[in-house]
Amino acid sequence: MTPSSAARELQGLVRAASLAPSSHNTQPWLLRLCGWSIELLADRTRALPVNDPLDRELTISCGCALLNLRVAAAAAGLQAEVETLADEAEGDLLARVRLARTPAPLSDAELESAIAERRTCRERFAATAVDAQTSQALVEAAASEGATLTVLERSDQRLGVAALVAEGDAMLWANPSWRRELAAWMHPRRRGDGLTLPTLAVPVAQAVVRTFDMGGGVAAKDRQLADESPVLAVLATEGDSPRDWLAAGQALQRVLLLGVRRGLQASFLNQPVQVAALRPSLQQLAGCPGHAQLLLRIGVPVRALPAAPRRPLSQIQIEV
Repeated sequence: MTPSSAARELQGLVRAASLAPSSHNTQPWLLRLCGWSIELLADRTRALPVNDPLDRELTISCGCALLNLRVAAAAAGLQAEVETLADEAEGDLLARVRLARTPAPLSDAELESAIAERRTCRERFAATAVDAQTSQALVEAAASEGATLTVLERSDQRLGVAALVAEGDAMLWANPSWRRELAAWMHPRRRGDGLTLPTLAVPVAQAVVRTFDMGGGVAAKDRQLADESPVLAVLATEGDSPRDWLAAGQALQRVLLLGVRRGLQASFLNQPVQVAALRPSLQQLAGCPGHAQLLLRIGVPVRALPAAPRRPLSQIQIEV
């Protein structure tokens, strides 16, 4: 393999990693190329100090990027050996991936096509049930990465969690600092990140969000989305450290990619986790072990969804 072809192959892995989901589409990762190793770093300049004061969701997002990298490597015929550093003294360095041209798990390679097809579906899903076999496959996908996915099946669980989502919405929107942070990440699509809006609409939307507490209306909408979702599930980890958050991200992304392979998409209703006071109630209602990290809604989208914009590789790739 020539140096140029090797560089293109590594860039392909970086591009795959960059297609991971993230809070407010902040894309808070950097990837440093060190020969045949790739280091994953948190880009804390893209942190959300109000919404995510501990960088928990930031680290989960980086875990999603890490799983994408592993899957893309497998599809390229590369074995990815991951050294997790999230709890170490390296600070922003979360993981080091050493690549070798040896056979990789076929199950990983089979997920590669789903990376570019994954979307975050914030709309209502089709009224199509997700069969028990698929739900169990998603549970097993999370377990393979050391996390627990608890599907909420009882009506009292779903109604209780939907109420928590609405309560969380009301509490978050009542916080002017949270609204200002949300408004700051409303961008025109050409920016390549953030919550995209038509260029002319951005200043108006930002002003409205900064000025008005719309928690009541948003809460009612999100409560309906939660209640109507074919699958409502809580992703949890045994611990609640940066290492656990990175594992949660890898588990989440494996669930999402497998879901895409089964015709599903997902979105997040994380308000009961983002509001610390509500997190214990979510865990109790769900009956999930450990620490709840995410609340997902999963189903069949009613239409093809556009891809979220992405930053150019020049902004996320670091050469050594």
